[in-house]
Amino acid sequence: MKSLLIWAGALFAALPLLAQNASIGSFGLSPKFTETKTFGAATISVNYSGPSVSGQAGKIFTKDGVVGSAKDNTYPIWRGDGPATMFHTDADLDLGGLAVPKGDYTLYVDISDPSAWQLIVNKELHQWGLTYNKDQDLGRVKMTMSKPPALVETLKYTITDLGGNKGRLDLSWENVTASVNFTVK
Repeated sequence: MKSLLIWAGALFAALPLLAQNASIGSFGLSPKFTETKTFGAATISVNYSGPSVSGQAGKIFTKDGVVGSAKDNTYPIWRGDGPATMFHTDADLDLGGLAVPKGDYTLYVDISDPSAWQLIVNKELHQWGLTYNKDQDLGRVKMTMSKPPALVETLKYTITDLGGNKGRLDLSWENVTASVNFTVK
């Protein structure tokens, strides 16, 4: 009995370490990343989990691929991996024609048309996994589709400063890059 209590105590003491490791990619979860850019006094950031292609090149976004073959009703709305992608802006934005007030949002992508994705800006925060509430959409914007010069192994969001309070948000993974331009107001 005494050794059982010792083992239980050791496990309880190790739980914070296990949770910390899980959040950085251990135990099969994707590592977390943050992309941040400053435009004058405004900061824009994207917090996301980055899954890897892991030998499935050409099989991620196909109809029967890793993303397209989900058997639940949330697809073709995609959020990446793990917790839904979080988006923060310190200033009002014009995001591809959508007025986005300063604040925090969740980003999803409608991938139902492989050649014309739509970025979804959603007001419901801290969603996990495949949770998506369309009633909380601030709006949707068309993304410009392109192919990266080489395979993108790990999902990556990039914010590019285009000068003059203008920028571009890119999502790249596997053989796809989807982009939307924005202006800081």
